[in-house]
Amino acid sequence: MVVLREGMCPGLDENVVRDLRAADIKTVEDLVSSDIEELALKCSLSYKTLFAIRRVLLAQHAAFPVSGADLYEELLSSTAILSTGNPSLDKLLDSGLYTGEITELSGGPGSGKSQVCFGVAVHVSYHLKQSVIYIDTTGGLTASRLLQMLQTETSNTEEQMEALQRIHIFRLFDVFSLLDCLYSLRSGRLQQASVGGGSVKAVIVDSVSAVISPVLGGKQNEGMSLMIQVAGALKTMAKDFNVAVLVTNHVTRSDNGEVRPGLGVSWSHIPRTRVLLERVEGAGSVSCSSFRSATLIKSSRQVLPMALILMPSAVLIPSEEFC
Repeated sequence: MVVLREGMCPGLDENVVRDLRAADIKTVEDLVSSDIEELALKCSLSYKTLFAIRRVLLAQHAAFPVSGADLYEELLSSTAILSTGNPSLDKLLDSGLYTGEITELSGGPGSGKSQVCFGVAVHVSYHLKQSVIYIDTTGGLTASRLLQMLQTETSNTEEQMEALQRIHIFRLFDVFSLLDCLYSLRSGRLQQASVGGGSVKAVIVDSVSAVISPVLGGKQNEGMSLMIQVAGALKTMAKDFNVAVLVTNHVTRSDNGEVRPGLGVSWSHIPRTRVLLERVEGAGSVSCSSFRSATLIKSSRQVLPMALILMPSAVLIPSEEFC
């Protein structure tokens, strides 16, 4: 609520503020929601003066209605769709990752979450010529792996180095460092990362659960507050800077043994799209599984439940990497 104070608008001087407070009108909301005729009589103030003050305050503080058509036009002009580099996954995601939104990949160890993130970073930096912010909270990202993936895209060393320069890596291992990094990116470092290497179009956090889960134990309230702060920072960044945010999450099992994303119900409302990655045992002829399944479990665009999409691991990453 906004407290009424002298000088907020023409006519709202010290005497008027004092008389309004005497009538228990202390905030802008109190004034604009009151009956002006009754208030004028109660405060012995001019109806014309109060009406003018109310009209100015409404213009300054009230939200104006926006038509659905205008909102749709704004969405079309601001939203971009980034390919993940994997046709099967793009199809599941209704063409790819959407800017302005948070997309979540959840899965157990070895399900391929990080490999998908590596692939997205390489595809955006090399094929789209845009910058990527990659926040590594597990220590699993290596420059050699990125280079290896780039070498499958181009044999030109200069192109490989240019693509690597567009991937900006932050290694953080606790939730407080993650929050500091996100706030710093929002306050200017995101624009700095865009200089000379294309604008930042993707922010990847692999993994968000690795730094949030440890604080959700004993001090439940504090941990929940930190999780909501991380969620708010990511959502604001996605919207304000028109970037696609991709996060990874661990999985848990329900009482009936069903696999589901971690971090609980509160976090489940944060991503606009959620995909569950699982290893399909014995799906291939090699000793280790050569397939990963991707199941859409939440989407603001697709009709659920979505059919299971089987992706050969060769599409995501060579199968020997999973052995």
